[in-house]
Amino acid sequence: MQQKVALHDMNCQRYTFIPGAPHEISRNDSGVLKAALHGTYSFNNKTNDAFLFKPSAIEKAERQIVKGFNYIMEVDISRTVCHKNGQNNTDLARCVFQPDGLLKQTFHCHFEVWTIPWLNFMKTIDLACSPSEKNITSP
Repeated sequence: MQQKVALHDMNCQRYTFIPGAPHEISRNDSGVLKAALHGTYSFNNKTNDAFLFKPSAIEKAERQIVKGFNYIMEVDISRTVCHKNGQNNTDLARCVFQPDGLLKQTFHCHFEVWTIPWLNFMKTIDLACSPSEKNITSP
């Protein structure tokens, strides 16, 4: 949600953004997509799951201008059919999601990714994931 400051001038109302505050941006923004993928790689590197996960939905995206950008996102990530092989260079675009069944799993994650594009620098600074309600199946 964008933070706004209302300035009242007679019957006119004008809004300005608070400098340095996060503001909501398109979930399809190229920076958001790269940051979501980077956060997912961080998740894959921290778990001992036998399979790789990749983003299945971006629920919310905000960008904060700092020295570079902070991307603050709510992302669903789902298990793919690609096995971990100890390498970080697996192209997740080639991995399809697990079919319905016991191995299908989704996590809802909060990612904060800091990037300095002109230095080709990207770092996940916050990562918190929990099993998604999408995993719950009715009897």
